[in-house]
Order: sequence, then structure tokens, then C-alpha cells
Amino acid sequence: MRVRAWVDQPPANPSGGVVENLQPWEEMSSWLTPNDKFFRVAHYNKPVIDQAGWKLELGGWVRKPMALTLAQLKARPRREVVFTLECAGNHGFPWFVSGIGTARWAGTPLAALLKEAGPQPRGTEVVFYVSDAGEEEVRQIKMPQHFARSMSLADAMNPNNLLCWEMNGAALPPPHGFPVRLIAPGWYGVANVKWLQRIELRDSRFMGRFMARDYVTIREEQRNGSPVWTETSVGRTLLKSAPARVTRKDGRYNIIGAAWGGP
Repeated sequence: MRVRAWVDQPPANPSGGVVENLQPWEEMSSWLTPNDKFFRVAHYNKPVIDQAGWKLELGGWVRKPMALTLAQLKARPRREVVFTLECAGNHGFPWFVSGIGTARWAGTPLAALLKEAGPQPRGTEVVFYVSDAGEEEVRQIKMPQHFARSMSLADAMNPNNLLCWEMNGAALPPPHGFPVRLIAPGWYGVANVKWLQRIELRDSRFMGRFMARDYVTIREEQRNGSPVWTETSVGRTLLKSAPARVTRKDGRYNIIGAAWGGP
């Protein structure tokens, strides 16, 4: 059996380290993507975190703020989920065609921890702050910022969301968010934040760079014959599919592919 390579191979990756480890579609050979072949995206630095000194903080508009070590998180009820993670930018550029992977993720449900913390009535937005940071310029003012994303409290309470410390049966690799990341099945990769540091309930919509300026979908709509442009923050995944691997044996071709996303 011989694997047939696609003739329209993507051009070289020009992202400068933001996107890494993209794999050729035709080399797909298993449903679960091995950790060392899983794509990686990091907009700021790639922090190396000392597990001994790390704690996950949970605060804001909650009745019971808390800080948990990795051992305390692992002592909580464990759950596994198989989830296909796709970058929202996948297929958005000619070179970006394989920003997708499937893994068996393990951790503890986020909803139970939020419930234990006791959200106050004003706490309607859950913001996930992480360790990687960079410098941003807003209105000609430069300031350090941590990567952060948010979702509504109702979305965060989905029982499928995990505070994840394990990937395909192994400790979460550093490039994929060690010691703990968020896994939110049904959401694009940008919402599945890595290197999680703090969870905060706020009383207003979070409007950081990766919610309000980047990762925004812009669409033209018609209103009485005039164009109106709408902007929405990238969140839940859409249904997509792709032919991936073609093999030839004894003069016959076998084509397999993948479909993912959507409800």
C-alpha cells in the first residue's frame, strides 16, 4: 500500500513561531493525534511553569475565593473526554491547513468548582487568565498583558468543560499548557486556554485583544439595500470536513477523511 501525496502542498509557515507543528494531512494514520504531532499555537511567550509553586486562583464575584495546587485539583473527581481541537484560523491562510487534532483529555469538571466557589448574582462573565504574556499597544499606550479569554457563566457551567492536566494518558506537555489548561468541547482552540493561572467572575463582558480585536468574524449583511458589517467574537466551532489520506493498492484507491465540529 502506497500513500499518495497531495500535489497542492501548502506553502511554508510564515507565522514566526505563533503556529507550530503542523502535520501533512496525508500522514494521518490514527483517530487520536499523538502528543508530539499535535499542532501548537501561542501568541505570546511559551512559559515554563514550576509545578511546585503553581496554584490555580478562583476569585472575583464569588462567595468563596480559593487557590488550588495541582495535587488538590487531581484529588477532585476525574473525567475524560475525547475532543477534536481546531484553531479558528485553520484554513484561513494558504499555509494553515492542519491546525487540528484529536486527543483524550483528562481533568476535573469546571462546573463543580464554580458551583463550590458560589457565584454571586453580579458574576455573569467567567474570564480565564493564563501565564503567557506580551506587550500590547492600545491608543499609543504600551502595556503588559496576559493572554485571556472569557465565556458567559452559563457557558462555563457546561458539564463537559474540564480543567485538564492530562493529554492522551500522559501529563499535559508544556507546549500544550502544563500544568493545567481549559478544555471546552465545542469551542475553537482559542477558547481552550493553556497555562491556566486564574479564573475570575466579572460583572461585565471581557473585551481583551483576543476577544474584541483579534479572533473576530466580520460579515456583511444587507439592511434595506445597504451593507451593514457585523462583528462577532469567535467562539463555538462549525461543522467542517476534509479528505485527508489517499492510498493505492493493486490499482485501487482508498480515500479517507475527517469531519468535525458542530453539535
